[in-house]
Amino acid sequence: MGELFRFNQIDYPFQLFSLSHISMMLLTFVLIGWMYFYRDNIKEKYKKHVKYTLLGVLIVGEIFFQLWYLLHDKWDLIINLPLQLCSISLYLCAVMLLTRSYKVFEVAFFVSMIGAFIAVITPELFFGIPHLRFFQFFFVHIAIILSCFYMIWIEGFKPTIKSVMKAFVTLNIIAGFVFIINQIIGSNYMFLSRKPSNVSIIDFLGPYPWYILSFEVVAFTLFFLLYLVEIKFSSKKI
Repeated sequence: MGELFRFNQIDYPFQLFSLSHISMMLLTFVLIGWMYFYRDNIKEKYKKHVKYTLLGVLIVGEIFFQLWYLLHDKWDLIINLPLQLCSISLYLCAVMLLTRSYKVFEVAFFVSMIGAFIAVITPELFFGIPHLRFFQFFFVHIAIILSCFYMIWIEGFKPTIKSVMKAFVTLNIIAGFVFIINQIIGSNYMFLSRKPSNVSIIDFLGPYPWYILSFEVVAFTLFFLLYLVEIKFSSKKI
């Protein structure tokens, strides 16, 4: 077990679209389907269980991540501040689950859902199965996605077209703050200073800094499409 905790990516390399990666993507969609089709049963009998399980995965996952870096003397301001999009999403979702705040939900639903889905499909991950970092990464991102669906299907929250605009504006405010932090400490949070080293959707959006403008268009488009999909699913009765 100790080997699976060590900071050794050479022995456990991550391979994009490998069997283990595809398995995690399939698990994501299976759990989404489970929550959707059993939402009434969850709401009646297991609401608190699901809520606190998701919250626990988020909190334990973040603690594990930070401790893992600390115990290996790898913790660094340019890596470990919670300023990546999915780190921000994790905290948003945790607050959303704890407070049931609709205002937090409006931002978390769009920002977290899009960021976490992209991360599951094209993860910035350097440790493959069976390393603990592999499981921590995917479990946390799956929990982020499920937390957003939980608020809709179990808690009954509904985003509006105004929510799309609020989420987009908030994302840009956060990005502006993170950009300033990047300039001060030399980090690359939210990939606002350069592209990620792994394959990602950003590779198709042009060179730096133009891909940032391209991503603005992509983000707003995905927010709007997510809103339309949610409305369609909400209108269905089982």
